[in-house]
Amino acid sequence: MDNRKHVEVCFAPGDYEYFKGKSEIVVVIDVLRATSAICAAFQNGIKSIIPVATIEEAREYQKKGYLVGAERKGQIVEGFDFGNSPYSYMKDELKGKEVVLSTTNGTKALSIVSDAPIVVVGALNNLDALCEWLAVQDKNVLCLCSGWQNKFNLEDTICAGAISDKLISTGKFKSDEDSSIAAKYLYLSAWKNPLGYLKSSSHRKRLKNLNLNEDIKYCLTPNKTNVIPILKNGKLVKL
Repeated sequence: MDNRKHVEVCFAPGDYEYFKGKSEIVVVIDVLRATSAICAAFQNGIKSIIPVATIEEAREYQKKGYLVGAERKGQIVEGFDFGNSPYSYMKDELKGKEVVLSTTNGTKALSIVSDAPIVVVGALNNLDALCEWLAVQDKNVLCLCSGWQNKFNLEDTICAGAISDKLISTGKFKSDEDSSIAAKYLYLSAWKNPLGYLKSSSHRKRLKNLNLNEDIKYCLTPNKTNVIPILKNGKLVKL
């Protein structure tokens, strides 16, 4: 009898309906840059992050006096405190604070899966810590790629493939979906040089055009943090 758990990959939030309800843990991935920034924030000692899908919700929190980060299409939305650069969340004044965050892709993905039993945040920069934790949970795992405006993207899929490969290598997990197998092989072909591999990816070009090269380097460097952000009652907190 095969008692292995499943680890599967969903390429974009629009496909989530096909996977919904089949996994106890959903890992939301938005490598460039939301989930990388969230991990950086908790590594820096932030208390909690309230992810919201829309700018309207973000403005409501701002009116109440919250520190609010908002990003759309790679840029800080006018009138907000910061966007989703990891470096914005490494400031001393944010330690112990609660902030609100709304991004083009990542926080929308978080809102879509908010009713899943367990929702955690994944990125390349918390890869090993996350995989070590997932490996001992004995639960089915779905890696949800935030993608770009509901479409497939390379960097999130490579990260999902890395998580899948690491979990499968424990002998406790298997993948059945072609999306999961594709993600794993994409990761294996990219892993020796993710920066080079992603040189021609659409979102890397988009961010490069906005002079965000330092952000790109940070987000594509594995294991800069050892935190696992988890969604509890609508807020992300450190596990």
